[in-house]
Amino acid sequence: MESRRLIDHINRFVTLSNSEIHRIDSAISCGTFESKETLESQNRICRYNYFVVKGCLRMFVNTSEGQEHTIQFAIEDWWLTDYTSFEGRRPAEYNIQTVEQSQLVMIEREKLEALYRDIPKLERYFRLITQRAYAASLYRISLIYNMSKRDRYLNFVNKFPDFARRVPQYILASYLGMSAEYISEIRNSLTQ
Repeated sequence: MESRRLIDHINRFVTLSNSEIHRIDSAISCGTFESKETLESQNRICRYNYFVVKGCLRMFVNTSEGQEHTIQFAIEDWWLTDYTSFEGRRPAEYNIQTVEQSQLVMIEREKLEALYRDIPKLERYFRLITQRAYAASLYRISLIYNMSKRDRYLNFVNKFPDFARRVPQYILASYLGMSAEYISEIRNSLTQ
């Protein structure tokens, strides 16, 4: 089931043969993880690139002041890893954690590199999805600089209402660059 969803996703961007599908299946692993499980930790080398079949992941950083800042989310059909660590084999800057119970496809760097050699069209697939992820990151940065905190929250909730309901308020607040208390104030003002 997990690998089928990944194959279907890849086939939306490039067409795989049966032998290529078999090769991918032999390189990946699948797993189910409970909510709030840490998959990767700051200061350790990131082992996997994760594809979300079902569930939600977040990448976050712990500051020296003890605060958590959520950098990125991954929901169904998204990939997530700390690319600097994963590709460069350097200690990770970020933590990766499940937000809810999640079914994941995982691939190690060496196996992914072997797939790139064996199935060159996978490089195109990953380029296309990386471009989309980069565009989403730039959009998020523009929101931070161009919108008030209130407008940023309202924009997010209006664009992604189902997702906003799935994520705990304190995690959403850390992603949007505000406190959970401020989100409560906004919600209260909307109900009055």
